[in-house]
Amino acid sequence: MLLDKKKIVVTGVLTDSSIAFTVAKQAQEQGAEVVLTSFGRAMSLTKRAARRLPTEPDILELDVSDATHLERLTGTLEEKWGQVDGVLHAIGFAPEVCLGGDFMAAGWDDVSTALQVSAYSLKALAQSTLPLMKGGGSIVALDFDARQAWPQYDWMGVAKAALESTARYLARDLGPLGVRVNLVCAGPIRTVAARGIPGFSKFEEVWSQRAPLGWNVSDAEPAARACVALLSDWFPATTGEMIHVDGGFHAVGA
Repeated sequence: MLLDKKKIVVTGVLTDSSIAFTVAKQAQEQGAEVVLTSFGRAMSLTKRAARRLPTEPDILELDVSDATHLERLTGTLEEKWGQVDGVLHAIGFAPEVCLGGDFMAAGWDDVSTALQVSAYSLKALAQSTLPLMKGGGSIVALDFDARQAWPQYDWMGVAKAALESTARYLARDLGPLGVRVNLVCAGPIRTVAARGIPGFSKFEEVWSQRAPLGWNVSDAEPAARACVALLSDWFPATTGEMIHVDGGFHAVGA
């Protein structure tokens, strides 16, 4: 029971194909008490997915771009639990013009939205939950390795690079408080979010051909296991790290 009696906040559950859903499921199976977050039109999808978990969790309203939601999250979790041991950041969004291969087309308004929701939100979420991590804790964010330029990914790739840098700075500043901040760089998983990326099928084809261990785009469990391990106490001296769960794809040349 890696997460026995731990209190874990999981963002980003839309359907049972979401990596975040599998994290929530495995966290419950490992003894954690879980709450999910969602908002707006996505809330109905999250509620439907929540009913498929071993124990149906509470769902808190959270739009990470809304300061009032972030403030309310702190108070709600304080009242519900009094503490938080771990947080999964599985949040990303970019307007359509920011993806698709025409990198020059996006203006600042759209790019700033992508950066706020996909990168700055990690800092915002950490700030909201930090007062409840009284004995330390773990923050894990889902990433798609942004050290290279991917076809079609464009400004979301820039946002992921910003997420990676944000995680490192948070690791630096929160380490003295006993809070670890790490990233899980998953290979492509066939989720609702992934289907919104133009040319996603090309990622699927390339990964299955080149990953030394092979890769199943329909299986979120390997990435979820890494998240659960990092949320546990089994990596007490690991922070600021990017853990690749991609079948080894990142290690081989083009």
